Amino acid sequence: MSDLQIRNLRPDEISVAIDWAAAEGWNPGLADAACFAIPDTRGFFVGEIDGEPVATVSCVTYDERFAFLGFYIVRAGFRGRGHGLRIWNAAIAHAGSRVIGLDGVVAQQDNYRKSGFQLAYANIRCGGIVAAPPKPPAAVVALDAIPFALVQADDATVFPAPRPAFLRAWINAPGHVGRALLRDGKLAAWGVIRPCRSGRKIGPLVADDRASAEAVLQALLASPGSNEIVLDIPAMNRDAMALAESLRLKPTFETARMYTGPIASLRLDRVFGVTSFELG
Repeated sequence: MSDLQIRNLRPDEISVAIDWAAAEGWNPGLADAACFAIPDTRGFFVGEIDGEPVATVSCVTYDERFAFLGFYIVRAGFRGRGHGLRIWNAAIAHAGSRVIGLDGVVAQQDNYRKSGFQLAYANIRCGGIVAAPPKPPAAVVALDAIPFALVQADDATVFPAPRPAFLRAWINAPGHVGRALLRDGKLAAWGVIRPCRSGRKIGPLVADDRASAEAVLQALLASPGSNEIVLDIPAMNRDAMALAESLRLKPTFETARMYTGPIASLRLDRVFGVTSFELG
């Protein structure tokens, strides 16, 4: 274990963690690395032996109260030697006194509990092939045409910390398409679809109700790109699960959303698509 050297990944090196996540079957987005570097330039870590990367983890701090942990990977052949625990401890230390969230593999819940994490709810990944609608609903507009302050305020109802710089980058990243639905001057629904190593992922998808979510979802599906779709959903949102089922998307994967302490009350009934399992 003494041979392991832990350091921060520079923003231009985050693609290392992204590539490892792809090898694990997590199917990251094509522009994820550039977006993920924005909230916390010191939030990604690599463990090296003789200059060779063998472990990664991220613990991105959003503000003085909240951080999110992801990309916890130890390369095959280097597992079972304590390297994972050492880099994990470095990430936890980076968060300081902040509450930390994560989306963990369900089978590892007991291990996360040992580090102070408690289960909040399950997220379900649904995927499949979806036929593009003939044309998007007329009431739906481009997300970047909406005043950003409205989007930021709405995001605050579904995410535990402010993330304006990340949201701007996520909405405007190459290949990302955003759509929104206004009702009586208020933001009723909005979402982003992005190209991934395989197909496209939708997230976030935030809406007041299923009908609004479906209108934005149909507009996103109408944008050019693969019709292989992934949608990550809080299991407790029954309307979101029913919407995925109506599109014949099938559950393929489950995560345990866990936190080390209390967070602000969130409107999970409005979350029809999680932004990212890696950064929340």
